[in-house]
Amino acid sequence: MSSEAVRIPFDGRQIEIEYQWLRPERVRRPLAVFLHEGLGSVSMWRDFPRKLCEAGDFRGLVFSRYGYGGSTPRPHDEKWGVDFMHRQAREALPALFAALDIGPGRRHGKPWLLGHSDGGSIALIHAASFPDAVDGVTVLAPHIVVEDLSVRSIAVTRETYLTTDLRARLARHHHDVDSAFWGWNDIWLDPAFRAFDLRPLLDNLRCPVLAVQGEEDEYGTMAQIEGIHRYAPQTVLLKLARCGHSPHRDQAGALTAATVAFINTHTSILK
Repeated sequence: MSSEAVRIPFDGRQIEIEYQWLRPERVRRPLAVFLHEGLGSVSMWRDFPRKLCEAGDFRGLVFSRYGYGGSTPRPHDEKWGVDFMHRQAREALPALFAALDIGPGRRHGKPWLLGHSDGGSIALIHAASFPDAVDGVTVLAPHIVVEDLSVRSIAVTRETYLTTDLRARLARHHHDVDSAFWGWNDIWLDPAFRAFDLRPLLDNLRCPVLAVQGEEDEYGTMAQIEGIHRYAPQTVLLKLARCGHSPHRDQAGALTAATVAFINTHTSILK
């Protein structure tokens, strides 16, 4: 399926965001919006969004954030701050939803956010900042604080990018692979990023939350999703065995079944 592009205002200028609709004709079914990981894009999701939407009879929206995929690349001299995920959640995502007519009282209605890794953190920030704007959230391996394990693994990824074919493999999914990689890697390895902490926001979550973590995740521990539950007790935890940082690849069947059941239980849009 080919991607489209929409222009939105961000950081005082117009940028292009790559996106794809999935099954848009299912107007009476929930809309799942997929927010990718720190090195992700529309194409990096592969066929998981389509299969999930087919399994749940959902509509879907997949998009590449600023700096990723086919969206406007980050200028190489632009350094992201500690608040880069907050800005995506509070500025870029609302602008995208406005451009695509998503949200309460709009054509496509309230979305259900499904975010992976950094995308999961962005989903949590958005839902906590705009409690009435979403139906619910599913987060896969989200980050609510910076753990030593995360920093160590991201430092290893940096060396892998410099010394193996990782750059070439990622280049298949990004128009400017160095923009995508260094934007993410530089801020995560900046000592200032240790201040990143979503815990003060989490008790503002009002929607249903499904939080998923793999037992073998090399980028985060169970403390991440357990922390969400501590501040937002409505959160349902799903801990997956034989699963690393990408539950949608390592345990796609279990994740799909759990997500479909959770969305169908809590959605405000009826069949």
